[in-house]
Amino acid sequence: MYQSNIYEYLENLREEKLLLCKDDKESIQIRDVAQLLGFDTFVLPDIRVNVGEDLRAYTEDLQLFFAQLSAYHASDRKKILISPVRTVLLPFPKPEFFRKKVLEFGDTVDLNALKDTLYQWGYHFTDIAASRGEVSFRGDIIDIFPIDAEKPYRISLFDDEIESIQHYDEATQKRFEEELDTVAFTPAFLALDKEQYEALKNRVERSRYDTFVKDIDSLGLWHLEDLGQSALEQFPAVWASNLDEELKEIYELGEPLIPRKDFLLPSVPESDRYRDLEVVEPNKLLEVHKNKKITVIARNESIVRGSELSSFENIEFVYQDGIVNIMGDDRLVISLNKPLKKKRVKKATIILDELKPGDYVVHENHGVGIFKGIEKRDVLGATSEFVVIFYQNEDSLLIPVSSLEVIDRYVAEGGALPVLDRLGKASFKKLKGKVREKLFAIASQIINLSAQRHLKKGIRMKIDREEHTLFMSKAGFLHTEDQERAINDMLDDMSSGRMMDRLLSADVGFGKTEVAMNGMFVAVRNGYQAMMIAPTTLLSSQHYKSLKERFYDYGFKVAKLDRFSTTKEKNAILKGLAEGSIDVVVGTHALLKAKFKNLALVIIDEEHKFGVKQKEALKEMSIDVHLLSMSATPIPRSLNMALSEVKSFSEILTPPTERQGVRTFVKSYDDKVIKEAILREMRRGGQIFYVFNSIAGIDEKKKQLLEILPKLRVAVLHSKISAKETEDEMLKFEDGEYDVLLSTSIVESGIHMPHANTMIVDGADNFGIADLHQLRGRVGRGGREGYCYFMVTDKDRLTENAKKRLIALESHSDLGSGAVLAFHDLEIRGGGNIIGEAQSGHIKQIGYSLYLRMLEDAIKELSGQDKEVAHNIDMKLSIDAYLNEELIEEDRLRLELYRRLSLCETTGEVYEIEAEIADRFGKLDTITRQFIDVMVMKVLAKEQGISKVSSYGENVFIEFREEGKERVVLKSNSKDDDDIIATAMGYLKGKQ
Repeated sequence: MYQSNIYEYLENLREEKLLLCKDDKESIQIRDVAQLLGFDTFVLPDIRVNVGEDLRAYTEDLQLFFAQLSAYHASDRKKILISPVRTVLLPFPKPEFFRKKVLEFGDTVDLNALKDTLYQWGYHFTDIAASRGEVSFRGDIIDIFPIDAEKPYRISLFDDEIESIQHYDEATQKRFEEELDTVAFTPAFLALDKEQYEALKNRVERSRYDTFVKDIDSLGLWHLEDLGQSALEQFPAVWASNLDEELKEIYELGEPLIPRKDFLLPSVPESDRYRDLEVVEPNKLLEVHKNKKITVIARNESIVRGSELSSFENIEFVYQDGIVNIMGDDRLVISLNKPLKKKRVKKATIILDELKPGDYVVHENHGVGIFKGIEKRDVLGATSEFVVIFYQNEDSLLIPVSSLEVIDRYVAEGGALPVLDRLGKASFKKLKGKVREKLFAIASQIINLSAQRHLKKGIRMKIDREEHTLFMSKAGFLHTEDQERAINDMLDDMSSGRMMDRLLSADVGFGKTEVAMNGMFVAVRNGYQAMMIAPTTLLSSQHYKSLKERFYDYGFKVAKLDRFSTTKEKNAILKGLAEGSIDVVVGTHALLKAKFKNLALVIIDEEHKFGVKQKEALKEMSIDVHLLSMSATPIPRSLNMALSEVKSFSEILTPPTERQGVRTFVKSYDDKVIKEAILREMRRGGQIFYVFNSIAGIDEKKKQLLEILPKLRVAVLHSKISAKETEDEMLKFEDGEYDVLLSTSIVESGIHMPHANTMIVDGADNFGIADLHQLRGRVGRGGREGYCYFMVTDKDRLTENAKKRLIALESHSDLGSGAVLAFHDLEIRGGGNIIGEAQSGHIKQIGYSLYLRMLEDAIKELSGQDKEVAHNIDMKLSIDAYLNEELIEEDRLRLELYRRLSLCETTGEVYEIEAEIADRFGKLDTITRQFIDVMVMKVLAKEQGISKVSSYGENVFIEFREEGKERVVLKSNSKDDDDIIATAMGYLKGKQ
């Protein structure tokens, strides 16, 4: 597509138009030109959906679609609408259904009427409004996240009058200080009244299209009837570029929405006044064309200052986003902007531990039990809440909510189920002692190794920054901020004269290899050798391809050593390494016996997958060279902190710019759906992962697939097949010899398969949400959109919770709230990998979280980091103190807050959570405020070596940990709650 054609066309345009183009990339090029020419510009997303498909998988795109159309209809300036051609196959709602509702400070609100409106407008009612299109009503607080808003709004009422309107942060749920006068929101679907909504709902329920749940989110847009019309009836349209290929594909799919005659639209003519430019050196261009009218586009003034442009009289600077480079007889337009980078993926912070009744938990003194829920109990005339945990023989343990730090969710590798412990038996204590010994051995190994490295002088590398910047620019893509940070940190290490020992954690396909190659480049440029070792032949051959391409221009000698190398090749490579004629080598453990002439950098990929002996050999090899270890599993935050004393650490959380989301569909199992999903992928030349988690039935499943599609080429993999055969089959799959890889859930995690972009999970209801999210992450890794189908055997037998989980995955194709749990699980699992040899026996018995906590303690203790030994403080004041359910109705939210409060280390943290509760749920009542006081006293008591604070009648007792220290008895004015609190608090604060 040529921007010059668009420029001339829009320069002379005097009316509103819909410009049709190929995809998102072209829409952005057109948008940049239109904005430069002063148009109010609205861009629709590229929605490649088939008629009748479940639209829930396109939630975010549709919200953007509605928001842009709504803004377009509301604008009364000179405006233009831009759309990729596949998007106009959707029915377009009529303009009258994009009304807005405005609420102002001081307005009186009829709550029931507002709820009805929001319901008919397609908003989802939830207990936390954290995603667009959600609303939450809590007493006198309304949280709403309109689909066209950057941040959600919190509206506080006094009775039925609006007292304040503020934005809040959807991740932390805290409000921003600035008060607003109004909030305006568009519908999340369409501005329907009750009759229209009911009529649409009926049409959807009778729909002939098959979706997991028949509701307006899934199918509403396909049944608009009188509420919508085709885009080409609604807007005068033109072709903005050549779309022959796209149209051919659309006709072949037989889309019923667009009759062929509608496609006889005018096209944007070729420009005879302007042509497109490639701008390499702006100053030279300006010098040659200095007599023309010159426009320079830049995001801000500092970009202009940084580019050191020559100054001429006739330059006009336009400060805005976008890139336009064109030239005519009397005009020159150039842009100093770089393409925008992707935002970091936000980790959701608010509900990590969604403990549900029935989940396994670990108590640090009593072991594994089952969480039963929260209960209120009266003890000594005062009411408190307790968490109830069941052990063997249905013995139950009550834990006061002020001491929740002693329990954790139980997670073990691959979802293994634990054995319940028995209350009051010393066996758990013994087990913990055993694990602690083992952990001390591991921790001391990590620390000794690190100490040996720290004592040695590192190989100091010289870095030519200019040459290095050039090397980075040849990567063929824009580096994300995280990648740049990881590369710069690594180069600082290598040039510091110290030994580098860095751990790099990033998801597959997020660019770890690129970081490693920057280190290799520096090593070879300094006259040294570099080696990279991976656990499997497949991974090493993938790295080898990347290295050869990347170093081709520099004439580096790159070699690969693995079980496919012939004896002759092996000998030649080993000789080359010893003589120094090979610069970079990549391979599997075959490399461990190699001798090098001057090795300076060792890179280990997925270290945890090597065996014990191989690890020992790796340690020997890397003792006096720079070391970079790479891992595709996230490292838990806290462990990362403990390790930071001994290793340096980098993390890449941003997906690469070209990485797309994964459309997720939940479907009832049906041969037709399977056939369509496989053919859809094969039509675009791709491959399919088919996950079927039963080794016994996997051959039968292959037969079924071949009955549906007889010509399908299917590879079968599972854990009973040998490692060598698995690897050979994977290599064949990578080379395109198979269409479908049918396997159990062992789809190898560290592998980059850019051609496999559809994933079908058979029996998805039997997987945990974390596993499903993990599996889904295997596709959509090239620049192509991934498709993931979760097939459910019998949807009528699913529990409500399982349904909700699957629908959450369907609506959140990003790593959003549907993935919070997955992140948490993964984060916990990632810890096991650093430690090396799978401690699976111990982890299975005590769960990952307790295991990690003990490992952190061991590392801290051995590396001399100040470690306050955690002592639990017994708070037994006979006062009513808990988070009142009249204030916070949802059990899971109360539980999460109890948990966070029990982990507070300072009184400041407690007061911060108090402010957050007031902010999210309204003014604290007496019982809740008294609970906050108890938590403050607990922190103060901990600081002062106190073990127990209790009361009986008017007496308050303070007991100390130190033996022989007498307990203090205080007398309060009365038995009233506030007097007892004042007495205890007065003593604790006075002691400070």
